[in-house]
Amino acid sequence: MGIIKTKGIILLESNMGDSDKMLTMLTPGLGKIGCAAKGARRPRSLLLSGTQFLCFGEYILYKGKDTYNINSCDTIEVFYNIRTDLDKLEIASKISKIILEVTNENENTYKILQLLLNTLYIISETDKNLELVFAIFKLRLLCILGYLPNVEMCRECNTKEELNYFSIKENGFKCKNCAKQDKSCIQMNNTTKTAITYIVKAPAKKIYSFNIPEESIKELSIIADLYFKSKID
Repeated sequence: MGIIKTKGIILLESNMGDSDKMLTMLTPGLGKIGCAAKGARRPRSLLLSGTQFLCFGEYILYKGKDTYNINSCDTIEVFYNIRTDLDKLEIASKISKIILEVTNENENTYKILQLLLNTLYIISETDKNLELVFAIFKLRLLCILGYLPNVEMCRECNTKEELNYFSIKENGFKCKNCAKQDKSCIQMNNTTKTAITYIVKAPAKKIYSFNIPEESIKELSIIADLYFKSKID
């Protein structure tokens, strides 16, 4: 019980009663939590802007018996450009749905929140290829969740040469010879291989600071999608 001050981002909002909202918020220390925002739908409510989908802010919460209640909030970022572009909004919605699926209450989600905010910023403030952004997000999220692929050497024979295959089953790179025995392997060019290595190793704020040709974006997208589905589904 008591008053809690935390930063958070709204992942889901739904109407409740005549003027209230029920929200799902991701916070760094409390994890994913449910919050009631009383009167938030009233035109003059001080909670109106801070309780919208994808709003990131600082919130004063009161812990009730079954849920949290929002007393006040200070908006930090609303990612306005995402709201005015249907393609950007579609990708942001898919990302939010993924975050909802992989997070829980009472867990440290600082790294996931950091990744989400960095990703939404790139989507909102740049014209970066959205397919590339989505692929990078999924691979990096898997790393945070504990599915860190081995990008240093072949998962089978430990060689560091000709690592142009990604094994979905064995979680990482494989050489040409070992890939022949693994039906889950996907061939990739050197640019895609370098991109995956960078995504795995780069500092959190730098993971989106590269571009690759369309061919490599397609390869990266396929690998990220299959690897993500194999681990999360």
